[in-house]
Amino acid sequence: MILKKINSPEDLKKLSPDQLPVLAGEIRKAIIEAVDLRGGHLASSLGAVELCVTLHYCMNTPRDTLLFDVGHQSYAHKILTGRRDRFSSLRQHKGISGFPNSRESEYDEYISGHASTAVSWATGIAEAKRQKNDRSRTVALIGDGSLTGGMCFEALNHCGHSQSDVLIIFNHNAMSISPSVGALSNYLTKFLSAPIYNRIKNEMESFLTHFSLIKKLAPRAKKFEEALKGIMVPGIFFEELGFRYFGPLDGHDTDSLVPALKNVLSLKGPRILHVITQKGKGFSHAENNPEDFHSAKPCCVTAPHLPRQSETFSDAFARKLSAMGEKDQSLVAITAAMPKGTGLDRFQKNFPRRTYDVGIAESHAVGFASGLAKKGLTPVVAIYSTFLQRSFDQIIHDVALQNLRVIFALDRAGLVGSDGPTHHGVFDIGYLRMIPGLTIMAPKDSAELEDMLEFSTTLNTAAALRYPRECAYTLGSRTPVHLGKGEYLTQGTEVGIIAIGSMVRIGLQAAERLEENGISAALVNARFVKPLDEALLCDLASSCRLIVTLEEGSLAGGFGSAVAELYAQKNIFDHVRLIRMGIPDSFIPAGTREELFKLCKIDAESISRGILAALEKKTTWQK
Repeated sequence: MILKKINSPEDLKKLSPDQLPVLAGEIRKAIIEAVDLRGGHLASSLGAVELCVTLHYCMNTPRDTLLFDVGHQSYAHKILTGRRDRFSSLRQHKGISGFPNSRESEYDEYISGHASTAVSWATGIAEAKRQKNDRSRTVALIGDGSLTGGMCFEALNHCGHSQSDVLIIFNHNAMSISPSVGALSNYLTKFLSAPIYNRIKNEMESFLTHFSLIKKLAPRAKKFEEALKGIMVPGIFFEELGFRYFGPLDGHDTDSLVPALKNVLSLKGPRILHVITQKGKGFSHAENNPEDFHSAKPCCVTAPHLPRQSETFSDAFARKLSAMGEKDQSLVAITAAMPKGTGLDRFQKNFPRRTYDVGIAESHAVGFASGLAKKGLTPVVAIYSTFLQRSFDQIIHDVALQNLRVIFALDRAGLVGSDGPTHHGVFDIGYLRMIPGLTIMAPKDSAELEDMLEFSTTLNTAAALRYPRECAYTLGSRTPVHLGKGEYLTQGTEVGIIAIGSMVRIGLQAAERLEENGISAALVNARFVKPLDEALLCDLASSCRLIVTLEEGSLAGGFGSAVAELYAQKNIFDHVRLIRMGIPDSFIPAGTREELFKLCKIDAESISRGILAALEKKTTWQK
């Protein structure tokens, strides 16, 4: 096997060009085996194997900078850069990250988990190199889905204007996570399926392959190049932005890629090499259903048709939203390239004209929602918590300031597991609760999620509803939802536990452990981060001298901070001690949810142990 001999890109360069396709096949096998064992981003990485092989074959990494947009395409890159033997630990706690990670390897320039970023990074790096007279090369590998993001367009505009020395590899497969949307994507896809493309494809590849020879012909070569680009319509868009455009090429044909890439790398200024790939290449199930194999579960290869056993919070949200859509014609749904991940594919199937996928454009999604709300519709914006961060200004300026009713459904709020620090949704409470007029809710179970979703449509202002990446469950009784009102789930006189959202279930488990140790604990389901149930929280403090807040979110500026601010305002700290438990002020690594809860000490055992320790030291704080 060739792969066993590849421990770095330097080993790769010792191969002959005709060995590269064989190596690509071995890498695909390694990726499929690791993802079948651990889960991971399968379809995207399979589609970019030859690109990663060719880039490292032609570049001088890590001195030359290679950047990955998002990182879904980076598995072959990881295998080629000294991480082959550890690749089976993919996405595990203390294992190989599922994304590029600069703390893991010198070949990874960034921790890269959000889309449409690489062109901005590349432009900045190239300009820094220019300032320092560094002649090394800067290359960004992006997918066509990235072109749906505004940040990518802003970077293209600036890079073309500044004539930065950047090569962008534009990997076109008509997919991001779901099929790519937008006018440009449709235009490129339509062109590439036209007969004219097939007639001139071979001529363009031949031109690029022999470009070094043609360059010597100077004026005639230039005229030939311009004439050919005039025929190759996709290049016009990028040329007008200030880029030199080359392609499109077959992204799986290393015989064409190697000479073309070497020639394009030899040029200066902003360049785009357009390649066509197949997402899921080499694994038929992923080729035929790339969306299903974007983020694949373990055993996706050995048992690809294994049915999912349990309903998730996302499923409960989708089911309820669809039921509400039957009754309320003003209800519309918006997603940013993730109809399946957020569950909106169900709403989309039932109400296609009332469902909008705006692509990887979270800022636009919120601005778009404000326009819909302005004219009397009720938009539900379903976005993962980690990606809603990209809409912060629009939530403030376009929605809250305008006093518009937009419902934000924050999927994957809290710790998401193996996707790691780029995807943990732990910051939304902190950045949302500072916004005037915004109601923030978190359900204790899936039934309360459904009730809160329906309740949010009765408000005249914006509301955010956060829920975890977890299988659905129910906890006891179902109490009607009223604005800013929590509920007692257990009564107690020694310790008052105030839990929000997913932490209610863990709070119940901790309270049971305390009872086993003879400690009387009251548990409150807060329901609302904003507005708080001030009367209930003050009542709790009047009967319990130790108050503990639990949240699956960052402690810095989070739910516990809101309770602390209330108690400080009411002078309650004169007779009460408050302990806040949640996500510490650090970036949390990858791991299972269970592992990460223990790491953050917000599992039931750690919580009960911490409370018992605090009670043992009560003489230092209780009057």
